[in-house]
Amino acid sequence: MSKARRSTIEVQGTAITILSQLDEDYISLTDMAKKFGDDSLIYSWMRNRNTLEYIGIWERIHNPDFKGGEFETFKKQAGLNSFHLTPRKWIEATAAIGFQSRAGRHGGGTYAHKDLAFEFGSWLSPEFKLYLIKEFQRLKNEENDRLKLGWNLQRTLAKINYRIHTDAIRETLIPPTLTRQRTSLVYANEADLLNVALFGQTAKEWREAHPDTEGNIRDYAPLEQLVVLTNLESLNSVLIRQGLPQPERLRKLNEIAISQMRTLLANNNIKGLK
Repeated sequence: MSKARRSTIEVQGTAITILSQLDEDYISLTDMAKKFGDDSLIYSWMRNRNTLEYIGIWERIHNPDFKGGEFETFKKQAGLNSFHLTPRKWIEATAAIGFQSRAGRHGGGTYAHKDLAFEFGSWLSPEFKLYLIKEFQRLKNEENDRLKLGWNLQRTLAKINYRIHTDAIRETLIPPTLTRQRTSLVYANEADLLNVALFGQTAKEWREAHPDTEGNIRDYAPLEQLVVLTNLESLNSVLIRQGLPQPERLRKLNEIAISQMRTLLANNNIKGLK
């Protein structure tokens, strides 16, 4: 089971744990049930025929490995007094992915994909479900705002470093006698040096490959690449002042870009921003 990012929301005075992994959110049914009783409420909900049909259909839509034969067996038994179903039994019998059963004193218990957790909330109390959805959406909005802030911060840093970069170009590479048109060509050439070092292509090559896309290659860069871009701009300005020829600078910058990207992609703190 992959490592999940843990968050907590409060719904009508009850702390509800949310686990986010692989772009999916799982909500603690155990925490939800505490407001109304205990885990026996989860088992009562799951043995309900309507619930069983719902979670079975959800699995068929989202889970290619779902064992439909076992699901049909459970469905035939639903409604009988002897029928008893737990999340763990459901997972083991059908290879379900909509539920997770986690051990541990802190954060242990039964979790369900948000689609299923909201259904459980309806079964517990329609009012509780509405507040649950409201608080869950507030959490997601806050996470998106933090992501945008981080992305915009890197774009701002990139612009600041770009000014440092262009100053180094103007002071070192551009003779005073160059025309304005020639000067702009030098700037563009150095900008593409960074593009090739980081993205493996020039701005023109990217535009030709994306004729219907607005903006430029840097507008669509993920956070990791924007971090590296700010570093490359600063490093290139130093290399320019040291008098290194462009081919050698390109080689050095490409090596640095590869090294830094590997480090960032393996960094859990960067992953947590997503």
